[in-house]
Amino acid sequence: MNGVRERLTSRAVTSLAVVIAFLWTTPTLGLLLSSFRPEQDIKTTGWWTVFGAPRLTLDNYREVLSGGGNGSGRLAEYFVNSLVITLPSVLFPLVLAFLAAYALAWIDFGGRDAIVVGVFALQIVPLQMALVPLLKLFSQGWLFLPAWQLTGPARFGQVWFAHTVFALPFAVFLLHGFLAGLPRDLIEAARVDGASHATLLLRIVLPLARPALVAFAVIQFVWVWNDLLVALTLSGGTAETAPMTVRLASMAGTYGNEWQRLTAGAFVAAVVPLLVFLCLGRHFARGLLAGSVKG
Repeated sequence: MNGVRERLTSRAVTSLAVVIAFLWTTPTLGLLLSSFRPEQDIKTTGWWTVFGAPRLTLDNYREVLSGGGNGSGRLAEYFVNSLVITLPSVLFPLVLAFLAAYALAWIDFGGRDAIVVGVFALQIVPLQMALVPLLKLFSQGWLFLPAWQLTGPARFGQVWFAHTVFALPFAVFLLHGFLAGLPRDLIEAARVDGASHATLLLRIVLPLARPALVAFAVIQFVWVWNDLLVALTLSGGTAETAPMTVRLASMAGTYGNEWQRLTAGAFVAAVVPLLVFLCLGRHFARGLLAGSVKG
């Protein structure tokens, strides 16, 4: 292990990492600079020319956020919709998957292993295959389930349901692997002392599982925040319920040449995921590595 660590921290590997980081961030830097350039400059010259003749403006962000003079932006209105969609779509599968993972890891019942295998198998089902059945369920019902027939802001419920269903297999699989690796002696000692399942969940398992919970929450947050397909299909695409991704897709213009809007809009949409990573990055890394080694 020490030999591997020394090779990964050598000067050559460090230099290679710096080069990869530079190549990875250069396009992002170009996009950021372009978002502050006037429309005419963006469409006639490359972003690197800003270093020789800097001409910067905030008009792109004003147009994107408030709509400017032609009402083409108004991204701030869709920002709230994205929050309303994303936060419950993270919380619901997180709670349900945590309870399911605990049951599959620490409660003995018949068919438990088969359920674990089934949950793992559900991860290979493409999201696109489930959209048509979901639309049929919401509009027509299925078997004994009635049609939802939601309109207006109530259609947020359809998006929450879809994101929760799509996220549960991966969430249960991730959390089950972590919870099953917790020290058995600790769980058994708590049971001997008379701890119920509720006590085990809240006072012992939950604090220990925090890194894994944060890791899934960050992954799910970024996935839902950047989602276009599910939101466009199930929210209706109106200003009442559509998230920022739907609005960004329509801001490209009829011929897809409104680059000044897209560059500014892209960074407005990226602010929240960036803050999430900055605040939870340490816990996210611990969660990804949790359970990979023991001892």
